Amino acid sequence: MKKYLAEARPQLLRAVGSDTGILFLTEHGGPISVKHLSALVARHITASGVGKAGSCHLFRHALATIMLENGADVRYVQAMLGHASLQTTQVYTHVSIKALQEVHARTHPAASLSSRRSAENPSSPSNALPAGYQ
Repeated sequence: MKKYLAEARPQLLRAVGSDTGILFLTEHGGPISVKHLSALVARHITASGVGKAGSCHLFRHALATIMLENGADVRYVQAMLGHASLQTTQVYTHVSIKALQEVHARTHPAASLSSRRSAENPSSPSNALPAGYQ
């Protein structure tokens, strides 16, 4: 930030001649709009060669999902995203079933019982997970 404020921002302001106080500026010295930022992000994703389309929303969603999968409290994620309702955050951030299974295996009291039953009788249908949950 210090380098941007000391070096880059003054260069960008030269295009407009006056300082409006807006922190982040376009290459023409104006404020960065949501549309401009999304186009810029999409252009950089395309240039990266990952072969997928993207936008600011993609990064926002990925960040929130990764935070939840790594144990962040949903209320912190809600505050970071600026959601008024917790339900909005819960719908927006789908935690993978694999992550949930790992948490269950580590923390649920019955998980150790299930592991022992499975080891004693691996072919038992009561030990099988439904399709898609293995």
